[in-house]
Amino acid sequence: MGGKTRTPVIIDTDPGVDDTLAILLAIASPELEILAYIISFGNTDVHAAYANIYKLYQAIGRHITQYPEDEAMFPNFSPTVPPLLAVGPEGPLGGGRHYAQYFHGRDGLSNITERHPDLNVDFGSSSFSHNFEPVKESGVEVALCLLESYPDRSITYVTLGPMTNLAQLMREHRQTVVDKIGRVIAMAGAVDVPGNTTSVAEFNVYADPYAAKELLVPTDPTSGFPLERLVLVPLDITTIHELPFPYYCRKVDPAFESTAKPSNPNGKSPIVHFTSSVFERTREIMVDFGKDALELHDIVAIWCAIENPPEINPVCDFPGMSPGWAVAERTFDIERTGEITRGMFVTDRRDENTAYAPGLNRAEVQVQLDLLQLGNGVLESTALPARVELEDPALSAGGPDEVGLERKRNGVGCLVETPGPSALLHLLTRRVWGFSYSLVD
Repeated sequence: MGGKTRTPVIIDTDPGVDDTLAILLAIASPELEILAYIISFGNTDVHAAYANIYKLYQAIGRHITQYPEDEAMFPNFSPTVPPLLAVGPEGPLGGGRHYAQYFHGRDGLSNITERHPDLNVDFGSSSFSHNFEPVKESGVEVALCLLESYPDRSITYVTLGPMTNLAQLMREHRQTVVDKIGRVIAMAGAVDVPGNTTSVAEFNVYADPYAAKELLVPTDPTSGFPLERLVLVPLDITTIHELPFPYYCRKVDPAFESTAKPSNPNGKSPIVHFTSSVFERTREIMVDFGKDALELHDIVAIWCAIENPPEINPVCDFPGMSPGWAVAERTFDIERTGEITRGMFVTDRRDENTAYAPGLNRAEVQVQLDLLQLGNGVLESTALPARVELEDPALSAGGPDEVGLERKRNGVGCLVETPGPSALLHLLTRRVWGFSYSLVD
């Protein structure tokens, strides 16, 4: 690290397939100092997700035992101060509880519990005291204690699952969060692309749209999270980052196939056996979806934390982000209770550049079209109906509307550019599996 300061991170996660790979990258990244894991419901129930931290650390421990020369590959495996392991929320702030077990399996790791019992953990005899410290305190209590213990604006809080714990933390200790937190990086949402759980919703937001709305677009803007310190990592940018399974076969595990031919630990490193076992069922599901690759959603969020510590402020087009990274401000609302639109990011495209000017006052445009007999009595846009009533121009300028809200407010900073999918694949291949990167190998 050359004396560089490590970024303290709290990882709020629901360890499923890509979450676990993201945590593996974090453990292998010397730029980070993992302070805590807060385990949430989401990809599976909170207790199964909690057990997956043990399974991951067991695999790394077995790897280092077998290949002691690789210990340096995992600088966060046995740190001087082990990260805390806390149980977070078991369900959302509102609405029904939803899991992604259809994709991640009942155990969150593609059902390796049944298919690969050698990867299960005997909690009674296994010792992980040098790796992490399980605590009885809640996720909110753990996060609060860490924020109060570290220098102001130094901690990055990374959410890889539903944003429930962070929303609860804001409800109970808003001023401390506002004063102390450095940056939030949240893998959540779909702005201009289809969802991955429903046609319109990304899973983490779908699982708790109430928490996402409280943090990103609160009814009272003065109660929300300070958006200038939040980077949203939506499907729009994560989906293009992939681990192609044919590439994984060529570079990492030539014997990797699917559940029809489960991974055999003989002749493989424990890390390779672990990831191959987790990927088997995932590969089958993704092939059914038409893609022989794992989408690296949560891995992009961890990568963002690695490359963009809170204190960074280089001279570039996007202050607060490293060169090669870019954030664009977007404005949307979040549907919480819709029959088929739960978790949808609803963007008002009338204010987009592609919309008819002047956007917000489209009813006035229609009047002019009618006067010129250009509209033929119909709306000028059949896709986006005009507003029926002409709004007060003061509202367009940012004045309060009829229910006391501000019409114009800061949008959410959405990640729109990274150094690229190849750069992430290179980092992942080298750090997690210790192989050099090549797309043509």
